[in-house]
Formats: sequence, structure tokens, C-alpha cells
Amino acid sequence: MKTWMSMNRLPLLLAFLALVSVSAAAQGQQQRVVVGKTFLAASADPADGNAGWALTSHGVGEKLFSVGRDGRLAGALARSAERAADGSWEVALQPGRRFSDGAPVTAAEVAAALARTNERNPAARASVGRMTLQALDELRLRIRTERPTPVMAAVLAEWPFVVYRVAERPVFTGPYAIAALRPGDAVDLVPNAHHPGAEQRPPLTIKRFPDGQSMALALEGREIDMAFNLPVESLPRLRSRDGLGTKSFPVGYQYMMWFNTRRPSLADVRVRQALGLAIDRRELVQAVRAGEVATGAFPLDTPHALRETLPTDTAQAARLLDEAGWLRGADGRRARDGQPLRLVLVAYPQRPDLVTLQPVIRARLAALGIEVRTRVAEQPSAVASSGDFDLLLWAQHTLPAGDPGFFLEAFFRSGSSSNFPGLSSPEIDRALDRLAGAESPAERVAAAAAAHRTVIAQAPVSFLMTPVWHVGLGSRLAGYEPWGSDYHVVRADMGLRR
Repeated sequence: MKTWMSMNRLPLLLAFLALVSVSAAAQGQQQRVVVGKTFLAASADPADGNAGWALTSHGVGEKLFSVGRDGRLAGALARSAERAADGSWEVALQPGRRFSDGAPVTAAEVAAALARTNERNPAARASVGRMTLQALDELRLRIRTERPTPVMAAVLAEWPFVVYRVAERPVFTGPYAIAALRPGDAVDLVPNAHHPGAEQRPPLTIKRFPDGQSMALALEGREIDMAFNLPVESLPRLRSRDGLGTKSFPVGYQYMMWFNTRRPSLADVRVRQALGLAIDRRELVQAVRAGEVATGAFPLDTPHALRETLPTDTAQAARLLDEAGWLRGADGRRARDGQPLRLVLVAYPQRPDLVTLQPVIRARLAALGIEVRTRVAEQPSAVASSGDFDLLLWAQHTLPAGDPGFFLEAFFRSGSSSNFPGLSSPEIDRALDRLAGAESPAERVAAAAAAHRTVIAQAPVSFLMTPVWHVGLGSRLAGYEPWGSDYHVVRADMGLRR
């Protein structure tokens, strides 16, 4: 009798288990978090362009050192970096860390990955040139650099230096692992089972949107749980919707305008200085309804900020243009040798504020007699690298590793791959050499300020403002706290409400 009942109940039991399995799968699907962003990793290889930044932002990549929520540099996968008498550095790794495939994080794996990135990615050579890395044992490696540095921990915190295991596809250590990457569309992430707290994290998808407005509409339609970096004009509408909220926070980014010094009209420093003097930075802050006027490359709440106000002086701007031979005609427009002064001002929609700034800047330059046409480009990195611009509005995190050297070296050193203005300046190079050798924090602050002022005098760029960004959140992510600009969007602690 017992056997008969067991045999007859078996189909019912199997049906019940199948129903539970389907229910669990559906529940898992419902629990997936969808994050909207206007940028997405184009590659899962940190040696490719700015992929290292995006992979860290996506919660996939980690570095040996990182700047934490408190703004301080601290060990991540590494415990320490100590300089030897011969100028090399010994880095000690944290014990017990693993890649997402379960393999241990060893000095040999780290050395192979960082050497590969340093060789293939010019951004990984910005601060110290070429690196030689050698595993000393399982948890210690030695690093020698082409150019000496007194701040190796900060160098290793720079965004190109994501740690990975060199395999057919790179394997990382962050709280999430890539399940599928569809460049230009989305990336599906699963919890890294070998990262602490994996059982508390839901599966997650990051969906790319072409602009902030379409992302705001998706949040409003409950298609996504988070919309990162919304245009300010969308905030009142979102705040009025039940179950939606927004949070605004200051970022380490600066908005700036590159001058293409390869253009004949912009090769003259007087013209570049005039354009900078024409801009009223208070108008820019008012246009995006948040933020602070820039005093230079670094935000005012950092020790590397300059304290002098960048002036607005249209009379002086007009005099400089006159001196450079760009004179007003009867129609009010400036020309030289019969050629009008015409410039194209480019912005990109991934940073919605930059598009908002375009007409404000155009009006200021038009008042000086300069004809300005605006253009919105979908691929800003390609535009910047190719030099296909006169003026290029740009958003840049200038202190991603807490030290000013990386930004100044990467963007202003003669011949650097990120020297978008194309300026070759011996004066700037000498100032950067002095910064590279500055040892103590006080010496580095002073040397960075000197290099900073040299850049401003040469005017390859005009620093505009320090922005505030806005994040839209559905009810499930109401506890999310943004920090670290867009460098740590997806994190182990997402503030998920279950």
C-alpha cells in the first residue's frame, strides 16, 4: 500500500517541483535590476580605450587601489605599495581574493594583466611610461617604471589599471560578472559568487540610452529601476510620480571646452584667451540650474583647486581679437584677410548638460562677432581623438585617483594620446616634469598648482564649471546613495529594497 501511494504521488510531486521551479525562475526575473545609463563599455578588455573606466563603473572591475566614498585613497586588491632604495615598488596583495571563475588573485596574474594593459593602452602610460612587472611570490610583485613616481598607489588607482586574469576573455574580481555584453545596447550581469555578499545581490542589466530624455521616459514608464545622470528639466516631472524619486549630488567632474590649436584660427593663444574671457561661467551654472563656476581643473572642495576666479572680460576679449587681426566689419562680424571667424562648437548627448550649454556659449561668442555653429556628436571620443572639432565641450573626472598628475599628464603633455587640443608646449612639459618629481603632499599641491597655471596661461582649454548630477530611482532602489561621480555606479551595496 505504501509503495502504491508513493508511485501514484510521484507525478504530482514532480508537477509541484516543476511549478516551484517556474515560480522561482519568474521571481528571479522580477528581481533583476535594470540600470539606465548614457554610456556603456564598448569592450570587456581593459586594454581597449576607456573600457577600464566603464568596467569599474559597471561593478565588474576592481583595481589594486581605489578612492573610496570618503575621498581617500585606500587599498582594494592590494594591501600596500612600498618604494625600494632603487626606486622600484613592491606591492603586496590582499590574501584570499578570487576572480569570478574561482581562480585565486596572484601576483603573477596581476603582473601579466597590468603589463598587457600598459603595453596596449596609451592611457596606462600617461603617468609613468612603460612598466616592468615581476611576481616575487604568490602575493608580492615588483614594479619598475620608465619615469619615476613618488605616488605609486595613486598611479595604480588610475582607471586603466583594472585587474583581470588574462584568458580567452578577461575575468575580473568585482561584485558582478559579465553574462552577456551587447555593445551599444546593454550588458547583463550576474553576481560574482566569489565576491563577499554575492547571495545578497540580484542579477542586473545596464541598458544604454542615447540621451537623458529617453532615459527619463523609460524610468517614468517603469522600464528601468535607475536612470543615471538625468537632464535637470526632467526632475520636476519625475518627482511628481508615485514610486519615483531623484537624488542630486556634486561630482568630481569638470565641464570644459577644448580649443583645437591645429586650426589656424585657434593656433594664436590670444584668440583662445579671448574665447575664455568671453564666457560668463555664472550663466552656465544658471543654465543647468546647479553646480559651481570653475576656478580651474579641480573642484573647490579638493586641495588641488586654484582659488582665483576665472574672469569674464568682454572688452579685453575684443582687444585680444583685434591684436590677433580678427577685426569687426560693418556687419559686426570678425574677419581676417577676408576670411570670417567661424567656429564649430561640438557637444555630446551622453552628458546632457553639455548640450544645454551650447546655445549659452554660442550667444556669448556671437556678441564678440564670432560666427558659431553647434553640432551634437554621438561618438565624443572619436571626435576628440580625430581632431574633428574647433571647440569641443567635454566632461572629465579630473581626480579619479586622488592625485592631479594623471589628468595633467594625460591631457597636456606634448604628444600624449589624450592631448586633444594638439598643443605642444615646452613650458607645460617642464612644469609637469617638476610635478612628477614632487615627493610630499605639500610639494605636490604646489607643483600641481604651478603646472595648472601654466596650462591656463597657454589656454588649450577653458574650464567652465563643476556640475551637480541627478539620478532617478524607482521604489526598489530608493535606498541607493550615489557617490564617486559615475566611477562607482553599480556597487556591492546598491541599496536594494526587496
